[in-house]
Amino acid sequence: MRKVMLLFIIILLAGLLAACAEDNADASGDEGTVEGTEETSDEGTTEEEVKEEPAEEVAGDEVKEEPADEANTEADVPTEYISALKSAESYSGTMHMSKAGIFDQLTAEFGDQFPDDAAQYAIDNMEADWNENALKSAESYSKTMNMSKAGIYDQLISEQGEKFTEEEAQYAVDNIKADWNANALESAKSYQETMDMSLEAIRDQLTSDYGEKFTQEQANYAVENLN
Repeated sequence: MRKVMLLFIIILLAGLLAACAEDNADASGDEGTVEGTEETSDEGTTEEEVKEEPAEEVAGDEVKEEPADEANTEADVPTEYISALKSAESYSGTMHMSKAGIFDQLTAEFGDQFPDDAAQYAIDNMEADWNENALKSAESYSKTMNMSKAGIYDQLISEQGEKFTEEEAQYAVDNIKADWNANALESAKSYQETMDMSLEAIRDQLTSDYGEKFTQEQANYAVENLN
């Protein structure tokens, strides 16, 4: 009888141990499921963060749209203003005119007849090297009219002449390459051939403040080399 009872107790204990083992296995499976879910969640978050990067590229595209606004601003400029600007650039590029000279030409009754505001827009927005324009004008006066250095300077700043600033005119005469003796001689020949002037009268005309404004040395060279 005792053996039967002992055997019964052993079987009962074995069943209890088996049940405990199954519970532990189930608990381990649940933990694995939780960890797997967390890992999947983390990986999903990483993928979402990567997918959000193109949004920054969209923002970059929005920045690139700014030049369109500048184009719209230019399109808002009146056509007459643009025409005045093109005329001003032409006068500067082909005739080497001064800033004041171009403005006057643009607004002159016998010139382009633009309104003052269109001419001012042109002057404010054109690109020109006024020193270089003054130099080109000075070279033209020297080559075609054989003028003196002082005569060219006065012509460049004159209100009835080119209307360059004094600084621009000074730059021109300081940088021009000219043979002033040769210019004086050519002027003297012109006076002799067209006006039948005496040598002394020619000398005086060449040096006069109301005449050619050559130096005394240049005038002497011219008279001494006349035929």
